[in-house]
Amino acid sequence: MKWPNLKHLNYLVVLHEEQHFNRAAQRCFVSQSTLSTAIQNLEEQLGCQLLERDHKTFIFTALGLDMVERSKELLNGASELVEYAQSAGNWQAGKLKLGIIPTIAPFLLEGLIDKVGKALPDLNLQLQENTTSNLLRELNSGELDLLILALPMETPGCKQMVIGHDPFHLVAHPHMLELLPQPLDYSALPKDSVFLLQQEHCMTGHAVSACGLKHKEQVSALAASSLFTLVQLANSKLGLTFLPELALKSDILQHSALVSFPAEDKAYREIGLVWRSGTTRVRLFRRIAELLQPLMPKPML
Repeated sequence: MKWPNLKHLNYLVVLHEEQHFNRAAQRCFVSQSTLSTAIQNLEEQLGCQLLERDHKTFIFTALGLDMVERSKELLNGASELVEYAQSAGNWQAGKLKLGIIPTIAPFLLEGLIDKVGKALPDLNLQLQENTTSNLLRELNSGELDLLILALPMETPGCKQMVIGHDPFHLVAHPHMLELLPQPLDYSALPKDSVFLLQQEHCMTGHAVSACGLKHKEQVSALAASSLFTLVQLANSKLGLTFLPELALKSDILQHSALVSFPAEDKAYREIGLVWRSGTTRVRLFRRIAELLQPLMPKPML
């Protein structure tokens, strides 16, 4: 049996991502003819059709799409193998590409860097902040090794490990609270009175679900891009918001007149680690979880 070339499998994956031969060839630093020939060689070696070609256009066959996903798994495994060898088999060493969402990163990174630096001095930690959807795409493509996300969240092809709970708190200016009915009933909140993050931030969905915000008309059309912007909006006395305890513990309200108190029914989001199901670095990821748990508002025991 003649084994397929890993480089050619990478060409296949990049071609699927770019959906254009010339752009894919440029990303792979080869000529378009070289890339095209490599794909044809793959088809001959595997004995199947990966692409349907029609003059200047092409589409992936169903089997071709399946081969793309399987190729990603092989390439990720090969990458881990090389890193493992380069670290002389030391699971606590090497490069760790860690992604983290913006509603967690500013409040956790300092403690994370300090703890990992002391406990795993041979680990080269590389950090990236991005939205959940972008991080999951990069994890599945092998560009990242591990994610810190807010859960629950669907993560196909990946494993999850919850490391803590992050309770939500209602945050408002005292003047705003005076205008609200007491005891406070979320269903009685005025129209457009609740400020939340833009939809690409998963915390919006978690807050709506966990805090029981069932009426869309209560949510303001003015959406924020960060938790710091939410603080400014709430401090304007035009409405209120919900913030996670992780942010409150970092004194995000320090220069405002806002007050906070726990959301109803002890609403919370989960914070967890996410990694690819086929990874060989689970031992390292569990060690990272142990280091992060004490930093959680309510660690999982």
